[in-house]
Amino acid sequence: MQSLRSRILYRIVRYQMAKLARRELTVQELRTEREKTARRIFSVPKQVRATPVKVAGLTAEWLIPANIEGPASVMYIHGGAYNTCSCVTHRALAARMAMASKCPALIFDYRLAPEHPFPAALEDAMSVFKELSADGKKKALAIAADSAGGGLALALSMRLRQNRAEVPAALALMSPWTDLAMTSKTHQTKARFDPYFPTAERLYLAARQYAGDLPLNHPSISPVYASLGGLPKTLIHVGEFETLLNDSVWLAGRIKANGGNVDIKIWPRMWHAWQIFAGFMPEADQSVKELGNFISSALAK
Repeated sequence: MQSLRSRILYRIVRYQMAKLARRELTVQELRTEREKTARRIFSVPKQVRATPVKVAGLTAEWLIPANIEGPASVMYIHGGAYNTCSCVTHRALAARMAMASKCPALIFDYRLAPEHPFPAALEDAMSVFKELSADGKKKALAIAADSAGGGLALALSMRLRQNRAEVPAALALMSPWTDLAMTSKTHQTKARFDPYFPTAERLYLAARQYAGDLPLNHPSISPVYASLGGLPKTLIHVGEFETLLNDSVWLAGRIKANGGNVDIKIWPRMWHAWQIFAGFMPEADQSVKELGNFISSALAK
């Protein structure tokens, strides 16, 4: 049964997102607004130490929990439709993923569209992954990611596989955006429930900004159209009330069809990337806990 807190938060998020949409902010204004909101609402748990660093020349933060077990680590790739969000907006969620996985987590600022279309974000993710992998102190490395970050995590894993390089130990994906061509029925049928994407306009604009001159179904831009063999063990959590529901369902089906190891959990009445509210509602806490346990298990092998 859906918790009372999540029902209340769902209504608040719907109201606030509709209010934000009416302001018709520019991309830069939206970035500023999201960081301001994140600073006001979300905080890193006291059990986690946040340490600013530079990794591959990019602004980043290590989120180091008190309950570390072993030398493994997590690379966290934030969402934001490839044109917004940052370490600031997602550090609290990344910190809770660090606690749940009992591993230090690194979150980083990759270059954003429209100023930096594809492949800028993928190049940044590749550089960060290579630098972390080259650190002899880290024996294993998993990736956790939400929304556009989930698509980027998949594109990164495929590029590593193509280069015959070591892929991550595991992928923990929250509502990954995998079909920027937006061909699924849920992009329309779930819109009336989705507080973030009640219309397709913002997603189409963000997709076009990120893809640049390339087709939206390019396999490195929309991983659901890629050859998905050889991926790491993957766990996907997605909400019933998401326009991107089939982005996850189709992804899981494609990975299985290519012989991969994937599990998917569809959460009743949850909305896009609800895990950002970990610490505020039990469904978010439980999802982060399960994803963290999945990472811990994968890294221990």
